Amino acid sequence: MEATIEVVGVRKRFGGTTALDGMSFTVTPGQVTGFVGPNGAGKSTTMRVILDLDSADAGHAHVGGRPYRELRRPLEHVGSLLDAGALQPSRSARNHLRWLAHSQGLPASRVEEVIHLTGIASAARRRAGGFSLGMRQRLGIAAALLGDPPVLMLDEPFNGMDPEGIVWMRTFLRQKAAEGRAVLVSSHLMSELQDTADHLLVVGRGRVIADTSVAALIAAASGDRVCLRTTARTPAMTVLAAAGATVAATGADSLTVSGLAAAGVVAALNANDVPFTEVSPHRASLEEAYMELTREAVEFRAAGS
Repeated sequence: MEATIEVVGVRKRFGGTTALDGMSFTVTPGQVTGFVGPNGAGKSTTMRVILDLDSADAGHAHVGGRPYRELRRPLEHVGSLLDAGALQPSRSARNHLRWLAHSQGLPASRVEEVIHLTGIASAARRRAGGFSLGMRQRLGIAAALLGDPPVLMLDEPFNGMDPEGIVWMRTFLRQKAAEGRAVLVSSHLMSELQDTADHLLVVGRGRVIADTSVAALIAAASGDRVCLRTTARTPAMTVLAAAGATVAATGADSLTVSGLAAAGVVAALNANDVPFTEVSPHRASLEEAYMELTREAVEFRAAGS
């Protein structure tokens, strides 16, 4: 089965509230696609529409070219984690997975495989209701993997993870994409997606604001800014401002310079005998890029209203 998620012109209202307003995107195999946006942007609703938990008022969402409801043994087509708490708390982790596997006609041997893949073997006999949020996330991912699906869709999987769990999650997501799967991950933790995602879907008010690679988004946000380290911060600011640059102090010995290329910064400082230890291109964080992008989108909507 083709490992692709396709969402085309999906609209969804709940009463008087528009949740999705023409949501359209494609998640392709072989990469981790981050799905980001403020609360109420439509991320969770989109995932629910893809899984046929909510019906679209218009448009369509397909997995491998077909609606989810038409998939036989859906766990063999798409694995999802939308709510880590959606389990029977009195069941052990192993029995929870065995019940799911049986419902899909999957062998019990697959249960043991996903238990080891997700690192929950030592807790497999324990009741799931006593698990921490991080362990429930791992159990939910084990369930998503039962059918060895070509598509994975995870809603906020980093929530509740300790540092070791976060490192494991990053590695796990990249490995699944490297195997040729389509991996869609929603998260509000930009720092985690920066280290994990290849592609980014930024959504707001029920539609896509940006559909781009993480590298391109960061490059656009970085612009022509230059980072400067100097022990003579005030003289450096004076000299660079006189050279036509815009200068902002970012630390006791650091400045961010815009409007003047790195070579121009070096030339101006050398000509005025201002000491410095580093001049390098500014690289925006994914969080900076996201904030800049969503700020501009909000301003554009306000100006056009």
